[in-house]
Formats: sequence, structure tokens, C-alpha cells
Amino acid sequence: MTSQIQPSDQDLWSAIAASDEVAFGRLFDRYARAVYNHAFRLTGSWTLAEDVTQSTFLVAWRRRGEAAVLVDGLALPWLLVVATNTTRTEWRSARRWLAALRRLPPGRGVEADPADDVVARLDDERQMADVLAVVRRLPRAEREAVALCLWSGVPYAEAAAVLGINEGALRSRISRARARLARMVVDGTKQEDER
Repeated sequence: MTSQIQPSDQDLWSAIAASDEVAFGRLFDRYARAVYNHAFRLTGSWTLAEDVTQSTFLVAWRRRGEAAVLVDGLALPWLLVVATNTTRTEWRSARRWLAALRRLPPGRGVEADPADDVVARLDDERQMADVLAVVRRLPRAEREAVALCLWSGVPYAEAAAVLGINEGALRSRISRARARLARMVVDGTKQEDER
């Protein structure tokens, strides 16, 4: 089995200068991992290292006509310098972008992180489950009055009509429900403190 002789970087670069995409692919295969690892060490981010690697080889393709990119006949040192410069450019861009965001007035031009909304919704659901657990311990008539008047804001007269009772009876149910809820909350707090 004969070993295949690998073309030198100089040979690859000469072919790349003539827009040979296969030669460029070989150069990429030869040095992409080294450039990627270098970029990761500079950025500390795998994702950003991928972006820097892509940008580095894009610069190499765009500058393929330049003869002075090889150092001692090797392309890797020049590719690593390009990766370093690309990283600096990325950091400068990020700093400028963050500075621009800080100059915006609060609440304008910056949308809330959707994750914050999800966390808030989950917290709301947890709190509502706690409230429902307490309210479910009320007698049914009081639960209905609380749901209509206190939670949904239905006026007492209308809620009384819907429930088929007079307004005085509805107010009495609301009052009893508030008193029971206050006792349940105090008793629950005492139980929590005892644990």
C-alpha cells in the first residue's frame, strides 16, 4: 500500500489562490480543529468558537489571492492570528452592542427575556395552587361568593342575583369566608413555623 503524499500548505495555498475549492477543503480539514480549539481557549464558549472558526476560514477564502499569509510555509500561524483578531472583533462588537442597550431607556427597545415570563407564569401557577388549596376548604356557598365577588369583581347585587340570594346573605357569606381564610392562613403559618 503506497502512502499518499499530502500537499504542502504552500501547494494548497497556491491552488486556493486560483480558487480551487477542493484545496481549500483540504486546508480546512487540516486546520479547522486547531483553529476551533484556539478560538475556544480565547472565548471560553463552544458556540462562539464555532463562529470564530467559520469567520477565520471565510477571511482565508476572501484573502486567498495574498501570497504573504504563510509563515515558514505553514498556514496555521496565520489562521490563528486571524482567529485571534476575529475574536477581538467579536468582543468589541459585543461591548458596543451592550453599551448601546444600556443607553436605551428602560422598557423601550429591549424585549423581556421569554424565560422570565415562563418563570413568572410557573410561580403564579404555584401560588394559585396554594391559594386554591386553602379556598377549597371553604363551604361551597362561600367559595362561590369569593370566586364571583373577590376574584372576578362581580358587584354584590349582581352576584346575589346570580346565586339566587339577597345581597345581605351574599355579604354575610363574603364576611364569613374572609374570617375563615384569615384563620386558615394564620393556622397554616403556625404549622409552617412549627416544622
